[in-house]
Amino acid sequence: MGYLRSSFVFFLLTFVTYTYATSFEVRNNCPYTVWAASTPIGGGRRLDRGQTWVINAPRGTSMARIWGRTNCNFDGAGRGSCQTGDCGGVLQCTGWGKPPNTLAEYALNQFSNLDFWDISLVDGFNIPMTFAPTNPSGGKCHSIQCTANINGECPAALRVPGGCNNPCTTFGGQQYCCTQGPCGPTELSKFFKQRCPDAYSYPQDDPTSTFTCPSDSTNYRVVFCPNGVTSPNFPLEMPSSTDEVAK
Repeated sequence: MGYLRSSFVFFLLTFVTYTYATSFEVRNNCPYTVWAASTPIGGGRRLDRGQTWVINAPRGTSMARIWGRTNCNFDGAGRGSCQTGDCGGVLQCTGWGKPPNTLAEYALNQFSNLDFWDISLVDGFNIPMTFAPTNPSGGKCHSIQCTANINGECPAALRVPGGCNNPCTTFGGQQYCCTQGPCGPTELSKFFKQRCPDAYSYPQDDPTSTFTCPSDSTNYRVVFCPNGVTSPNFPLEMPSSTDEVAK
């Protein structure tokens, strides 16, 4: 009886967890390996071309982000480094990635029972991305994307191996980092906004960059290189696939 009771309790906990979780399907359509990262839920996963990773995030999860890392090399213990998006030299991320990295950000079940989500270039750009509800409901609950040739057109001052860095990391200061009060767009942030109008281009770019969906009925999909072609979705340098960590 004790075994049956324990099994029943485990079933209930599992049922509750998945009933009150939001699913994020992360897919790599790039013609190269991407090491996907997700915090605070998920950690990290190697995704070869065409592979998918499903993350179940509990409702109420906030300050969350999903991104792709490129040109990584990890040993069997999951330690190593990535050219872009590195999170402290580990496969299983617990902190945020090192710029430049294109971000899918979200906070679940917030004000008015809504999910808040966005694509952000505040940390720069490394991989083209779409972020979409799997069941869009109109209004601000619809697919968004950043698929422009930002790496190829990146201003010289922001160009780094594998991506296009952000002005705050490159130059610092209130004008670009917005850490000491209100700030507005700059010529460099406009470079990102003109090419990806759905995305955050600087820290206070809220009005045109935040999207919402009903929290109780929405799951999401993040796709790297949604066009699935080498141009304009190719990074500045061809990532290697030397990582032998299990997929």
